[in-house]
Amino acid sequence: MLTVILCIGPLARLDRRFLPLLYNRRHFGVMTVFVALTHAGYIVNWYFNFSHVDKFQAVLSSNLSFTQLIGFPFEILGIFSLLVLLFLSTTSHDFWMKFLTAPVWKRLHYLIYPAYAALVGHVALGILQDNHQPALMWFFAISSGTVIFLHLLVAFKETFSGDKETVMMDDWNRDDGDYWEAICKPEEIAEGFARVAKLSNGDRVAVFKHQGKLSAISNACAHQNGPLGEGKIIQCLVTCPWHGFQYDLTNGRSPAPFTEKVPTYNLVITNGTVRVNPQANPPGTFVEPLVVNTIDGQATL
Repeated sequence: MLTVILCIGPLARLDRRFLPLLYNRRHFGVMTVFVALTHAGYIVNWYFNFSHVDKFQAVLSSNLSFTQLIGFPFEILGIFSLLVLLFLSTTSHDFWMKFLTAPVWKRLHYLIYPAYAALVGHVALGILQDNHQPALMWFFAISSGTVIFLHLLVAFKETFSGDKETVMMDDWNRDDGDYWEAICKPEEIAEGFARVAKLSNGDRVAVFKHQGKLSAISNACAHQNGPLGEGKIIQCLVTCPWHGFQYDLTNGRSPAPFTEKVPTYNLVITNGTVRVNPQANPPGTFVEPLVVNTIDGQATL
């Protein structure tokens, strides 16, 4: 179950048809915790119920061979994985997201990876050492290998064909003293889609074209930093592909009664190129969309 959970993220990055699974991944994660607790309960009661010491104490003290690989106390790895899963499930509600802030919450939930690594060690050093069925070993190896492969594939894809760092030094200076960074030509942004770019300050901006007008907002959703530039536009609202949060392209605000907001950016078109001011506006700031008319291949306002 944990293998499936960790595969959903990269699969959704590779193919949008997996996005519905991503929307409900946290619920599957909570279900996984209940299964893990059931497993732990059965194991403790089966193997340690008749111990002369407390069964939970026996789990921690029955094997202390930490200096050897064969016979390593794999129970410790399973306990660590279970504790992490319990922590992640209890903090999965959006209340904790807002209380901790999205960046902190997201970093804490990266603990899913050491938990998975511990679970792999728990199984490999436990059942697989005494198991003589090749099918189970192959299933285990393919499962963990698939997780690694998909994450490496997505990392490779986003490194070599992801956000375009469109910073052109000779396009920065303007008479009004502001700085503007080149993104692309207006015709390179398809209607109903966005062009995502990494700015010189490290921020990522998504420049959308909707009904012939350009608007720019942060590419990071206020919920879990999802890639808004990959979202679908419905009535001037872009839907985050991760969990369905929506934002108005003109002001970065979620429709009422929701209160989430993302920063907006100012745009200009000069010399046939869309440029963005890298200084973001405060979240929720209205910016008049930039009307673009294409005449003989030339963008005009």
